[in-house]
Amino acid sequence: MGQLIKLQDYVSRYEQDIFLYPSRFVRLKRQQWERLKNIWENGDVNNQNSQKDLSFLLEDEKQPIIDKMKWIFRLRKKENEENDVIVSDEENEQDEDFGLQFTASLPILPKSLEELKQQFLDQLFRFQMKWATSTLIEKSMVDHKYYFDEKLKFFLQRFPDTFLVLYKPIFRLKEAPVELEIIMLTPIDVWCISFLEEENHAVFIGSKNRFWSKRYENTEKKILNPLLALNRTEKIIQKLFSLYEIDLPVRKAVLSRNGYIDYQEAPYDVRLVEKRNLDDWFTSLRRLRSPLKHKQLKAAKILLEYCQTTSMRRMEWKIFDEEKNIE
Repeated sequence: MGQLIKLQDYVSRYEQDIFLYPSRFVRLKRQQWERLKNIWENGDVNNQNSQKDLSFLLEDEKQPIIDKMKWIFRLRKKENEENDVIVSDEENEQDEDFGLQFTASLPILPKSLEELKQQFLDQLFRFQMKWATSTLIEKSMVDHKYYFDEKLKFFLQRFPDTFLVLYKPIFRLKEAPVELEIIMLTPIDVWCISFLEEENHAVFIGSKNRFWSKRYENTEKKILNPLLALNRTEKIIQKLFSLYEIDLPVRKAVLSRNGYIDYQEAPYDVRLVEKRNLDDWFTSLRRLRSPLKHKQLKAAKILLEYCQTTSMRRMEWKIFDEEKNIE
């Protein structure tokens, strides 16, 4: 499952430490999948919540975060008194993450392993959305359309865990916001991807002009050339990579999963992915089993630093700060 490190201009947990959270996500996903699969295979559904269930901390948005923190601290204090142990800094850091922890469950018993996987991925998708739109202290006002965005789910549910996705990020360049196309960082390269999808079996006729043509049944209309935004995205990324001496290839793709692209004189540096070659392109990326790379994370860090973030401090923390100042 690809990792959503930035969505539009929403605050992202990955912005806090890009070298920490990708590997933490991979580990968490693996642990929860093995746990859920074991429960399903052994028919132990009734006892799936026998462990301390912290999932309510993730799901219950109405519960004030201060109350959540108090509950966590009381729990930890009680455990420490019972076990006579000292809590390390690392454990305290984990406690702070409990508010955005993930515990997979089986609300509906799957009939097959494939159904189990899809149920798990759907839960993980909602968890990813939380990591990509909030932190312990801040949160962004999320447009709920993204929870049902099929294209976003395509990247997060179909690609490897080591793929980092910036979904239509808004960059701040020379004090001006610029929305870019989808950016996907793999361990070996970076893909700038533009979707070109309308009616099933539509045919897009490419050209060097500002507009392309779309033919569907007996109609034809003009559409904006997708390469314009794609080239702008590539140029910005390459300029930042050059500035910070990041050696990572930047590739471009126009993606039409349900249609066809006809462009006889297409630029050599653009991959046109459509119904006839979609499986080849998709499979080649899925087969990439390389682990997360340092230069990949460094590249992600640079891109995130130039992303615009619009967020607000949680009300609970505002109250907490005010009470602290009074004391």
